[in-house]
Amino acid sequence: MTDASPLPVGDPRSLGFDPERLARIGPAMQEFVDDGRVPNLITLVARRGQLVHLEARGMLDIDTGAPAGTDTLCRMYSNTKPVASVATMILFERGVLAPDDPVAKFLPEFEHAEVRVANAPMTTEPARRPISIRDCIANTTSFTNAATMPNFYRQQYGEALKTLGWMSRDDDSQLPGNRERVRALAELPLAAQPGEQFVYHIGYPVLGAILAEVCGQPLDAFFRDNIFEPLRMVDTDFYLKDGALNRFGACYSPRKEGDKVRLVATEKAETSEKHVGPRSEFGVGGDSGGILSTAGDYARFGQMLLNGGELDGVRILGRKTVEMMLGNHTADLQTPFDAGFHWGLGVAVYHGRGRFPLIRSVGTYGWGGAAGTTYFADPKEELLGVCLTQVLNAGMMPNNNYSEIFQRLAYQALA
Repeated sequence: MTDASPLPVGDPRSLGFDPERLARIGPAMQEFVDDGRVPNLITLVARRGQLVHLEARGMLDIDTGAPAGTDTLCRMYSNTKPVASVATMILFERGVLAPDDPVAKFLPEFEHAEVRVANAPMTTEPARRPISIRDCIANTTSFTNAATMPNFYRQQYGEALKTLGWMSRDDDSQLPGNRERVRALAELPLAAQPGEQFVYHIGYPVLGAILAEVCGQPLDAFFRDNIFEPLRMVDTDFYLKDGALNRFGACYSPRKEGDKVRLVATEKAETSEKHVGPRSEFGVGGDSGGILSTAGDYARFGQMLLNGGELDGVRILGRKTVEMMLGNHTADLQTPFDAGFHWGLGVAVYHGRGRFPLIRSVGTYGWGGAAGTTYFADPKEELLGVCLTQVLNAGMMPNNNYSEIFQRLAYQALA
């Protein structure tokens, strides 16, 4: 929020923090900026719904030196997934859809899904059950993805792969819209039976197509009317709002040059699709950058979930619906996360089993985005943290563990 604190400002000591320890966050984040590991870091800590830390370090654009502010707008990429899950649960509560509804109920091209037979990749068999909306949100669709598809798919499904952007196209034309890409995805056999394989992200474009079919209005308007505006997330949207360009920065990626790694701009604010458009694609899983948001706006979303679906007297979801979101929707499936986590609906949840303890409570949940954004919420401690920057593949930069350091410093400040 640009004109007020995003949450009520609290006294750190009365909220159970050691103020001197809390003050370690800013200087530690500044070290990452000074070393050129990130262009900026915007960090926020709240407890019991009250703000105790909000700082911005670094620059919006390294070339211009324009400073980042606490109201800096960031490409949230996969941090859009929790928001998309909430949008889906709103429609669930209204009786429009249910998590176990077949995708084919809304997208008929998935009616007769075929599955690649293990050890016989050129053979398929019918899916034993339909792909569900829950599968899309929990990443259990078993969809084939570009990294794991057999090589012969390039000949057999070439046109579908070009539509998806998984193969180079014959011209430089823009990729088709999400609905057409989803139809192309339905042409590919699944890599395993639905529910048997965790495949990150690829179900979310399908979820977006479903939401667009059933929400009864343009998808961005549905998110605004039912989440952003009720929560007073005044800066958040899929595209940049008028007058906000001066708070939107460049996006970077590490590049090795000789024996050094430095940040190189992959997108400038002035030429970003988020600014110039076309304003037609709404990537609910983070495609094309997902939503744009600020640390304060995203904290209001996170606090709503931490409160059990309500903030400032406005209820977005019922308490039991939020509990359902945070449950284990991946059972014992192997996921690419560290041991000790399961995937809920839109968030990863720490259960702590099968690994050494982490500096967080069991039940802590959250997620991150491709450009280095992250957030966590700890219900036991009533603690919320948001940490934003704009670096794709941030882990390629040596020692770029700013999010881990931020979380550790937030917890060590608890008295």
